[in-house]
Amino acid sequence: MHTPSPPPPLLSHTTLHGCSDAELEAFLNSLSDDAVLYLQHCWPFWARQSQLPPQDNDWYAWVIMAGRGWGKTRTGAEFIHAYAAAHPGSRLALVGETSADARGVMIEGESGLMATAKPWMKPIFQPSLRRLVWPNNTIAEYFSAEEPDQLRGPQFHAAWCDEVAKWYYPASLDNLLLSVRLGQRPCILATTTPRKSRTLRNLLAMPRVFVQQGKSRDNAANLPDAFLEQLEQTYAGTRIGKQELEGILLSDNLHCLWQLDSIAAHRVSAAPDDLRVVIGVDPAVGPGTTGIIAVGLCISNGHAYVLEDASTAASPDTWARRVLQLYRKYKAFRIVAEVNNGGKLVEEMLRTVAAGEPIALRAVHASAGKIPRAEPVAALYEQGRVHHVGILEKLEDEMTDYSAAPGQASPDRMDALVWAMTDLLIQPRNKGEPKVRGV
Repeated sequence: MHTPSPPPPLLSHTTLHGCSDAELEAFLNSLSDDAVLYLQHCWPFWARQSQLPPQDNDWYAWVIMAGRGWGKTRTGAEFIHAYAAAHPGSRLALVGETSADARGVMIEGESGLMATAKPWMKPIFQPSLRRLVWPNNTIAEYFSAEEPDQLRGPQFHAAWCDEVAKWYYPASLDNLLLSVRLGQRPCILATTTPRKSRTLRNLLAMPRVFVQQGKSRDNAANLPDAFLEQLEQTYAGTRIGKQELEGILLSDNLHCLWQLDSIAAHRVSAAPDDLRVVIGVDPAVGPGTTGIIAVGLCISNGHAYVLEDASTAASPDTWARRVLQLYRKYKAFRIVAEVNNGGKLVEEMLRTVAAGEPIALRAVHASAGKIPRAEPVAALYEQGRVHHVGILEKLEDEMTDYSAAPGQASPDRMDALVWAMTDLLIQPRNKGEPKVRGV
């Protein structure tokens, strides 16, 4: 397909915002079919200014930290298309949080590279070779941030990194930066919803980094009202809302018992096999999230491993089934559940969903405040005796945000963690084994 000619003059869509419907219709009717086709696929015409590369060319990394629905994926895809068209024969890297994300979001997603390609400059996707090839011989290979060694060896002119704040291995970013070294002006684009992560902090600390922040509302014209209303109803006025809606990277709350760097320093990718597992449960009575956390105590080294966060905002029947699933999955020693508000609800729901299967349950009552209960657990973290297996994003956000300030939501995940950790490592053993009820 031939490349259509641009309409003369090529206006910005912002210029047309002030036009009446009649003026807009007259403008479009004045264009040839060729010009209409070009305009339809002209990203600089449709994009907001914040979605276009910085005009100052003295940047190496363009980091977009923006709220949900801002248009990060579309911006990344259009950046790669523009680079591919302007640099024939170049070599590009596409790096997603996982291989499935790189392919399913960056390449084949609704705003990904295949969906946004110009008809006259559409790449061929070769999944068996993990790459796209444009008509001008530009090639983009895709990688998973879960496999840092994939990025050792190859060389690139430019790269697009998606959801970099969620990358587990900082080495993935390190290896990518070393590989983007071809041409006169190598560069990378990183698109992400901000969250406290060592990888993102390392990127932002580099020289020649241009940071673009954006709010979900910036893209209101292209988002359903119901989506924005739900986001704002859920997050407005909260610290997490600043992250999820406004694209602001939250600093550590110094009034909290946990800091992200401390958690990250002792993170592991897998837990030992010799674990004694407890499922901590902080049940929600009515609307809210039921905290469900699996923690294992390693018999050989005495360290605790936080295995999984299965917390859910669901009905009692649903969360009880999830607790039971986790109990079976890890062959847990017992379930430890707070019963201050729910009373016998936990026992009754588990008995119902277990249908006769024996389950060890320890009911606990909260007699002290959340912070005093959590302090001994936080001390174990400081001693390096607790390890998170992988990134437990929502749990870690809650741990590093909760300070018992007035108006803060109940930290259900954190509470469930504290109950499990207390049972495994803090409950005094010299008073005998706590009573356990079979249900």
